[in-house]
Amino acid sequence: LGDLRDQKWVVAILASAGLLISTFLVGVVSYFVFSWVGLDVPLLWCLVFGALISPTDPVAVLGILKKVGAPKSLETKITGESLFNDGVGVVVYLVLVGLAAGQAEASVISVSKLFLVEVGGGIILGAVLGYVAYWMLKTIDNYQVEILITLALVTGGYQLATSWHLSGPLAMVVAGLMIGNHGRLMAMSDTTRDHLDLFWELIDEILNALLFLLIGLEIFVLTWSGQAFTAGLVLIVVVLASRIIAVSLPVVMLQRARAFSPGIIRILTWGGLRGGISVALALALPKDGSLDDDSRQAILMATYLVVIFSIAVQGLTLKPLISRLLAQGDFDQNEK
Repeated sequence: LGDLRDQKWVVAILASAGLLISTFLVGVVSYFVFSWVGLDVPLLWCLVFGALISPTDPVAVLGILKKVGAPKSLETKITGESLFNDGVGVVVYLVLVGLAAGQAEASVISVSKLFLVEVGGGIILGAVLGYVAYWMLKTIDNYQVEILITLALVTGGYQLATSWHLSGPLAMVVAGLMIGNHGRLMAMSDTTRDHLDLFWELIDEILNALLFLLIGLEIFVLTWSGQAFTAGLVLIVVVLASRIIAVSLPVVMLQRARAFSPGIIRILTWGGLRGGISVALALALPKDGSLDDDSRQAILMATYLVVIFSIAVQGLTLKPLISRLLAQGDFDQNEK
């Protein structure tokens, strides 16, 4: 939590302004790309695509960073951004889907209100649930029960946030930060910490396996067409270019207030892998007639190609890139 506090402004701007910049750029450019290949995808649904493809996945990157001995500050930037931009991305996605489907009022005030309620409400709910879980963990000394408390916090808390139309991902991020820091230090025995770590590591591995299974199964729900495939290939480049801009602008804005290592933009850009959240949101696109089937399939195809490229190409080449930048001295181990 201390590392995250040191990087709070970088993480906050990357996860909010950076994500919104990426959503807008990808959405607008994808509208012209789809039109270029002969697909009539409405602009609002293109912005939905921008929202679902912009959140990043930290899991694969963190393993590589630890292996090559990357600075802790770099780990914190990537992890913090990914944790919070997932929550912000889901909120932006839901707001845009509501507008595109005609379920929400398309005014600046109504959209801002909806966004603030989802984000702010999710953060507050997460803090409350995290405190309740922390208090329960502090009064109980039984690792089986304490593991069940954390499991109930995640499953029940997320469902509660969803039923109240608040951001479930943000609520769980805040609750997780409280339990993972204050809870571990002041409310758990060594035995509980050991068993809890093993339990959630197992859950993490299972969910990662399910993610790749989901990506593989997505092939069977895709309707392959030359137009959508071509658009998807072009959009791989568009997503990467948008990521560069979305990362560079916040870094340039903050350079006067803090020092950044020379290689930070390259790593944040190439390390911004797309994964489970993008696939899940693409598969959750409405089937109520508000989005025609051709447009839905085009968005699914583009999402699939971007995620596959991200995992197969970016993921496999990230370790050599980080190692080379470290060897060249493009990272300061003491960077703040």
